[in-house]
Amino acid sequence: MTDPLPADSPTADSRAVDSPGIAANLARIKARIGEACAKAGRDPARVTLVAVSKTHPAAAVEAALAAGQAVFGENRVQEAAGKFPGLRAAHPAMRLHIIGGLQTNKARDAVRVADVIESLDRPRLAEAIAEAIRREGRAPALLVQVNTGAEPQKSGVARDEAAAFLRACREEHGLSVAGLMCIPPEGEDPVPHFRWLAAFAADEGLGVLSMGMSGDFEAAIACGATQVRVGSAIFGARPFPA
Repeated sequence: MTDPLPADSPTADSRAVDSPGIAANLARIKARIGEACAKAGRDPARVTLVAVSKTHPAAAVEAALAAGQAVFGENRVQEAAGKFPGLRAAHPAMRLHIIGGLQTNKARDAVRVADVIESLDRPRLAEAIAEAIRREGRAPALLVQVNTGAEPQKSGVARDEAAAFLRACREEHGLSVAGLMCIPPEGEDPVPHFRWLAAFAADEGLGVLSMGMSGDFEAAIACGATQVRVGSAIFGARPFPA
């Protein structure tokens, strides 16, 4: 038996993609977003669904695009660079978020391909992104990732360092930070994490809050999320390792 093609391969088997299933899943998620916004007294137009397509083939993204989804999230810059240029040429309104941890040596690639980088989390990366923006002449929107659970294995700036890091991004590196992102610890109640991030964003005058995933996005919306990142509930189980 031959090995399966990687998810970002242009020749990955599109016949394996359940296009009607993806469209139905998107409709369900959007309905749930609408219901969560109604309960919270919020305008659903102010909550962006980021469809996390990591490790899924370009054909899955095409199915979501055909169903009206325009905003996608990828963890790895290499995968995004291999998957999205062709899709963007055919769908110029689509937007791409880099949501995974970003190495400094991939900063320029990320600036080239992304509309939003959600994982700005340390001074060296801020410096690398600032230099990449100067060289490339384009500036993706930037979100600072906060490690609200102080998890040593997880990316993100610590809570007690976040304010100083934001100042450094703005004053030392000349970066315009649009908002914040967090991933609460698995198995914990996410609501205190979402509430803390929302309060901190308000203190800092930041309008974008990326928080909430497949299992907790409704709670995130109740706490003020303006972006929710949903992958498996749209595309199903990942066909390849992350």
